[in-house]
Amino acid sequence: MSFGSLLSAGEIGAMTLSNRVVLPAMDMNLCDDGDFSKAEIAHYTARAAGGVGLIITGTGAVAWPNGGCSWHQPSFSNDRHIPSIRALADSIHGAGSKLCVQICHHGKTAGVDTAQGRPLLVPSLPDGKLDLAALQDNTMDELAKLGTASQGKQATYKEADEDDLAWVIDQFVQGAARAARAGVDAVEIHAAHGYLINTFLSAGYNKRTDRWGGAIENRGRLMTEIVRAVRAQVGNTIAISVRLNGMEYGLQDGMTPSEAAIFAVMAQDAGADAIHVSANAHNPFADFTDGPLPSGEAQYREFARIVKKAVTIPVIAVGRITPEIGNEMIARGECDFVSMGRQLLADPDIVNKLKADQRKSIRPCINCYVCVEQNFFDAPPKCAVNPALCNEDIAELVPAPHVKRVLIVGGGPAGLEAARIAASRGHVVSLYEASSRLGGTAWFSQLTTPDNGPLVDWLEHEVRRLGVQIFLKTRLSAHEIKQLAPDEVIVATGAVRNRPSNERTDYARSRVYTGDDLRALLTGEGTVTSASPQARLVARLARLARISSKMSRVRSLSRAYLPLSKDITVIGGGLVGLELAEFLAARGRRVTLVEQGAQLGLPMAMPRRWTAVKRAVDHGVQMRRSSADVVSTRDVICAGDVVAHAPIAQELRASGSVVHVIGDANDIGYIEGAIHSAGEIARGM
Repeated sequence: MSFGSLLSAGEIGAMTLSNRVVLPAMDMNLCDDGDFSKAEIAHYTARAAGGVGLIITGTGAVAWPNGGCSWHQPSFSNDRHIPSIRALADSIHGAGSKLCVQICHHGKTAGVDTAQGRPLLVPSLPDGKLDLAALQDNTMDELAKLGTASQGKQATYKEADEDDLAWVIDQFVQGAARAARAGVDAVEIHAAHGYLINTFLSAGYNKRTDRWGGAIENRGRLMTEIVRAVRAQVGNTIAISVRLNGMEYGLQDGMTPSEAAIFAVMAQDAGADAIHVSANAHNPFADFTDGPLPSGEAQYREFARIVKKAVTIPVIAVGRITPEIGNEMIARGECDFVSMGRQLLADPDIVNKLKADQRKSIRPCINCYVCVEQNFFDAPPKCAVNPALCNEDIAELVPAPHVKRVLIVGGGPAGLEAARIAASRGHVVSLYEASSRLGGTAWFSQLTTPDNGPLVDWLEHEVRRLGVQIFLKTRLSAHEIKQLAPDEVIVATGAVRNRPSNERTDYARSRVYTGDDLRALLTGEGTVTSASPQARLVARLARLARISSKMSRVRSLSRAYLPLSKDITVIGGGLVGLELAEFLAARGRRVTLVEQGAQLGLPMAMPRRWTAVKRAVDHGVQMRRSSADVVSTRDVICAGDVVAHAPIAQELRASGSVVHVIGDANDIGYIEGAIHSAGEIARGM
């Protein structure tokens, strides 16, 4: 399709942008004592070089360390920070993009204030406690790291008085002035995500009866006075964006889209040049995947549309927006610009690839929340599918000094990523896969986790584009590999999923399946002797009719038919078992999930884990943590006994071959482990 609307030039205030794609603020936690570090500058510059029209930095504190949420965030509180801001601006401009810095006071979330003994500045004292039940599925190590910013100290609060608010307004003005002197193109005043300005806007947090609370114009006063004062200070030399919540999830009297539209008009009248429409959840441990990082595609689309109808200045939309959806939203007049956050962490070259008509070569975000989990620990983000995030030096695949013949055994994510990188570096690569399709368990995982599907499609597209020789339905022995005489062998055969014997008394009357059995049963590939004759027949017919060739079809049809009984026990409550339990319960099965450990959902990233547990409970899954009890049901699915296993590697090494073992064949790490281990080996060959 054409992306003409998305790739067209646009204006925000006096700033002209080459296209409508924006990198929104994503906290990188790479700053050094408030200064942008070389690593952080490299991160933003890579996205600018990738064609992004506007780069917005991670949230910066106008009075840091006062009002700061991180020990590693940008600071705009002192002239000593101007040189690093200027270095960032020069680098971004040199790469052809524009720079916006986000300025903020973090209010009730200012963990640095807590660590240093200052009360948190709020409009009104909080009147309740968060439900922390989700933390029962956190390890002790995770719980300890959650207190990194606050250093484990207990927060205290202060209702902001007139002097406090005059100081806050002045700090925003001074911070914006420093940014302007450093050569930035815009500032974004953060009035969302539960930070100080947001808590004054929201009737859910602001219970005041003075001129700063009550009526909507009073609740909007702090925002408008800040915008007006910043505009008076910087004139028209730089643009001003205001970030607002279009919705506050899980908060009584929280902001609504209609209120957001009113506040947007107020910001416009005060001098704002753009409105950036996001959303937030009151309790991050319950609703983080609603806001500020939604799991639903284009989840905030309607919020942006409502705000756009109310204002005449540009509106920036955000919230898992794909290029296709973003192009459509702009073309329909629902917004003027679209932010792509996690997508640009996964692939910084989205815009350049769209311009070059290479849409299929864009590495997809799989919505796994691995990146943002690190922000809870005040640490730099990681990306499951892009190891170069925060390590831009490895992003460029340099040609290999010597061309080698590389043979890869296994066509799952690890094997495909190794093939992609090795071929990109100039090696001659052949890949052998025993099954009839590429993708391994990641292909089958689309059944419960649809966002994994685009990654498999991307990997397959890239290896075929690069000319990798692919052999399906081919299971090589060590002797056959030796005869092919490759220079190096990469083994990526995945893990082994063990299966308890039906002879055990507690399973004697059950049909026992492993994950591999379930895949064979639903796709019709392979024989599952424990399944009923009817189930085996349906699976064969589905395969013959090619219904099972696309997992999206299987997932859709599974709502009408599953070859499993009504009562199911899932053994193992880790990543696979938890998502499988929710999937089955959503299809009318009575599911009991049994986990020997104390936590469910490991090693899922925390926000995804909390949501998965919540959804499973909502669907009626019975949870049994710290339990080895067996629930007597007709069907038992073993989702926990997974071990790394690569015997062919041992045989090859014994015969003198150079062998590398990656992915789950070496260590159970799922998609993140597969991609990262494959890259490490293939970049070093």
